[in-house]
Amino acid sequence: METGKVTVEKVDGKSTVTRCFSKYPLKFIIPTKVGPSKSDAVWIYTLTYGGGIVSGDSISSEFNIGDGCTTVLTTQASTKVYKSLGSKCSEQFLEARIGRDSLLAVIPDPVTCFSTARYSQKQVFRVLSDSNLVIVDWITSGRHESGEKWDFDLYKSTNNIFLDHDQPLFLDTVLLEQGNIAAITERMRDYQVIAMVIILGPKLKHIQTQVQEHVKMIMSEQLQVPFVGLRGHIKSNSSICFTKPPFIASCSLFGPKGMGIVVRIAAMTTESVYKFLRQQLASMELLIGVLPYR
Repeated sequence: METGKVTVEKVDGKSTVTRCFSKYPLKFIIPTKVGPSKSDAVWIYTLTYGGGIVSGDSISSEFNIGDGCTTVLTTQASTKVYKSLGSKCSEQFLEARIGRDSLLAVIPDPVTCFSTARYSQKQVFRVLSDSNLVIVDWITSGRHESGEKWDFDLYKSTNNIFLDHDQPLFLDTVLLEQGNIAAITERMRDYQVIAMVIILGPKLKHIQTQVQEHVKMIMSEQLQVPFVGLRGHIKSNSSICFTKPPFIASCSLFGPKGMGIVVRIAAMTTESVYKFLRQQLASMELLIGVLPYR
């Protein structure tokens, strides 16, 4: 059953919320204005009563972004998923349609699952050839202050993008589940955050190029071989120990003519991912009025 719906359309030349509906446990906060008066962006903050997602919650929301509109969907803090009662799984489903020459930026804070939590989310985006879309989807290992690291039972996140309503453009699922062979924390080693960033559309080409170059630079610095001889010969030195990079990122193109890019990240600290997002999405300030993750 639908628990939230928002429609954004052009009214007198401005992006405007023309319909907004939500019911327990979902709530939308839509400020009158975010950023300078000249910016044309609707900001929507999503939150849940009780400060998090409770075991067994089922949340479903729909967003329709009209032609030429700019919309930001974000949160005020990390999305907390509380402990599971028995085998109950908390679920969240989002579907968004992005019109021509429109921009939707889904830039939430990370999901944080408590010990034994079971959480599944699915996001479906329907775009046109000139739609613009930014998605940040990320999860932390849990409540470190309580000694929890990857202690939840299940986390599943699906992101599907369809072009011209029904042509699959990007289909992706991340699944973390406690197993009989190895716990999640053993598989994740020292990494405490995993993230995915999708940037799609003609308005964001310059950001795509910038991110690709930055990821290449980061990984070249972190993964370079440090012991090359003066004449270009590689010297073997068993005393040299390689350490895990604290931040790993990869970047690849997808879609016709590389219309989108996807960045995948594993990091040892949440702050390092916030820093990366602030730096790489800084150019979006001109489009949405405020620096993302400021």
